[in-house]
Amino acid sequence: MLEFEALLRSYADRVEGYLHSCFTDADEPQQVLFDAMRYSLLAGGKRLRPVLAQAFCELCGGSAMDALPFAAAVEMVHTYSLIHDDLPCMDNDDYRRGRLTNHKVYGEATAVLAGDALLTAAFGHLAAAPLPASRVVKATRVLSLCAGELGMVGGQVLDMEAEHRVCTEEEVLAIQSRKTGALISAACQLGVIAAGGSPAQQQAAADYAASLGLAFQIEDDILDVVGDAAKLGKATGMDQNKNTIVRLHGVEACRARITEETQRAVAALAPFGQAEFLTELAQRLTSRDH
Repeated sequence: MLEFEALLRSYADRVEGYLHSCFTDADEPQQVLFDAMRYSLLAGGKRLRPVLAQAFCELCGGSAMDALPFAAAVEMVHTYSLIHDDLPCMDNDDYRRGRLTNHKVYGEATAVLAGDALLTAAFGHLAAAPLPASRVVKATRVLSLCAGELGMVGGQVLDMEAEHRVCTEEEVLAIQSRKTGALISAACQLGVIAAGGSPAQQQAAADYAASLGLAFQIEDDILDVVGDAAKLGKATGMDQNKNTIVRLHGVEACRARITEETQRAVAALAPFGQAEFLTELAQRLTSRDH
C-alpha cells in the first residue's frame, strides 16, 4: 500500500510541477487570460488522466518523463472541458473542486476563452514533446479523436439532447463512453504511444480504459446521490434529473456493475504481465468517497 501511495504521489507531483510551469507569460498584456487558465488548471483534483498516461508509459518500458508532455496535454483538454461544462449554457455550476467555477470568477466570456486556449495549448505541448515524430503524430491523432466530435464533445452533445427525456441504457452508455470514457482512453493510449508500445498494448490500454471509465462514471453518479458535498468539492443532487445508469437501475445494482467493470479493467491488463499499480488504481477509484 505504501509503495502504491508513493508511486501515485510521484506521478501526480511530476505533472503538477509541469503544469505550474505553464502559462506564466507575465509580460503579455492578456494577463487575465493566463490567470483564468491557471485558476482552473491548478485547482487540484485527482490528476487521474496524467497518472494513467505515466503509468502506462512505464508499463511499456518507457520513462514517466517521456509521457509528461502527453499527460499534461490530456489534463489541459480535461480542464477546458470542465470550464465549459460549468458554464450557464451547459450545467450552470457554481463550484468545482471546492471553489467557485471559472466563469463565476472571471466572467463567461473569459471562461470560454480560457477553455479555448487550454484546448489549443494541449496540442502545442503534444507537438513539442521530445519524442520521435511518428509517436507525436500518433498521439495527436488519438487525442483529437477522443476529445472531439467522435469523443468527448460528441458525448456532451448527446447529453444535452437527452436532457428532457429518459434514455435507454444503451443511450446512456453511448453518452458516458464519449463524455467521460474517451479522455480516460486517450490518457491510457498516450502512455503506450509515448513508450513506443505495440498496437496490441495500445488496444489493451483502450480496453482497460473503457471498463475503468464506465465504472468511474457510475461511481461519480452514485456519489451525486449519496456522497458528501464537502468531500466532493461540489454540490450533490445535481444529476437527479439527468440520464445516468443510477437513475435507471438504482444504487445497489450499480454497485454490482462497478464491481463487474472493475474486474474487466483488471483483466484487460493481462497482456502486460505484472501491472500491480494499475490494478490497485482501478480498485481504489471505484470504491472512493470523493
